[in-house]
Amino acid sequence: MGQTVFIPKEVDGNEPRVAASPETVKRMAGLGFDVVVEAGAGLGSRIPDDDFAKAGARIGKASDAASADVVLKVRRPTEAELKGYKAGAAVIAIMDPYGNDAAVAALARAGVTAFAMEFMPRITRAQVMDVLSSQANLAGYQAVIDAAAEYDRALPMMMTAAGTVPAAKVFVMGVGVAGLQAIATARRLGAVVTATDVRPAVKEQVQSLGAKFLAVEDEEFKAAETAGGYAKEMSKEYQAKQAALVAEHIAKQDIVITTALIPGRPAPKLVSAAMVASMKPGSVLVDLAVERGGNVEGAVPGKVVTTANGVKIVGHLNVPGRVAASASLLYAKNLYAFLETLVDKAAKSLAIKRDDELVKATMLTDGGKVVHPNFAAAAALAEAAPAAAPAAVAKAPAAKAAREGAIPAKQDKVPSARARAKAEPPLKTGAVAKGGKPAKSKSGGDA
Repeated sequence: MGQTVFIPKEVDGNEPRVAASPETVKRMAGLGFDVVVEAGAGLGSRIPDDDFAKAGARIGKASDAASADVVLKVRRPTEAELKGYKAGAAVIAIMDPYGNDAAVAALARAGVTAFAMEFMPRITRAQVMDVLSSQANLAGYQAVIDAAAEYDRALPMMMTAAGTVPAAKVFVMGVGVAGLQAIATARRLGAVVTATDVRPAVKEQVQSLGAKFLAVEDEEFKAAETAGGYAKEMSKEYQAKQAALVAEHIAKQDIVITTALIPGRPAPKLVSAAMVASMKPGSVLVDLAVERGGNVEGAVPGKVVTTANGVKIVGHLNVPGRVAASASLLYAKNLYAFLETLVDKAAKSLAIKRDDELVKATMLTDGGKVVHPNFAAAAALAEAAPAAAPAAVAKAPAAKAAREGAIPAKQDKVPSARARAKAEPPLKTGAVAKGGKPAKSKSGGDA
């Protein structure tokens, strides 16, 4: 019997995706793994247990995780799930570690080797493993579908004997993977589309999709992108000019889709309450960043809000999960492609090369420790802080004998996720690769 890969059913009731498909099950078996899929794991993605079984998987139960060498998930395992994993198991998922220090510490305590797929580097060999791009692409598509469902008019222009129905005006804010797909989908549905982004490189991409690009194109704008393709922080003067231009434009739009995300930080506010109030009754805003604080003022996670002036603000959670069947197929391929790099094909066994650039970029915990450079220092301080407290308490009686009141010793503060993130560069949102094709985005929404 070879090493075991376990695919559990996601415990989050709002997560219909699954981390494997019949195709990837067959491929994992070809690598020498015994594959166990928890019963019902694929039902939310329209994959019945029989399909997994026909591909070579054994249909099991949650307790089978205890013997698994590899666990493939969509979302980070809970502490309850981790108690059922064996130490040393490789756990691969979207870990969402920023702002979740306790969850990262739990992964380390469990002794698992955890890989955060969202940290996959932007290099050619890793493109097939880029979960953020694969899921953001579907999020951009679904955002337009959701907007069309809430908008009570047709999107394309229609000329009939009874008269003409004008085309809907759609404005996309943030031209990364999600934004580009939103533009393409809205155009296919016949809408008149405009888009904005702070990076000049995306202008050509927007125009190639048949949309118009909106920005204050001054000298600062022309230099608004780093050599690596990241957006630079703009001056307050530029931000004011851009905000005025956007505010004027939004008032004329029927649908606005926002996609801007920054890793480790709250989503930037792009649409103010005043902008929402300026829109026509029946207009629709779709906020793809609502889970991170939202780009639209007034957006509520998990709800469609109708404002006093009749504007709908759509704040659906887990938008890729709204097209779970497609999202799972792509996500499963992303995971398989990464897992394949961790396997010694001759020995047909797991052989993690810790000096590999993909492993170094994505490994979050290993050997009972937090090893990712973005989180290791904070984890070390967190471990040291509880140890410092008893020492301070031990000194207190002696100090009290010398004077009436003991002064507690200072403890080092553990840097917050937001503080750590300030040292991180903004995530790239759709630069132009060679040949004019869109490069991969790393922001999930703009994503």
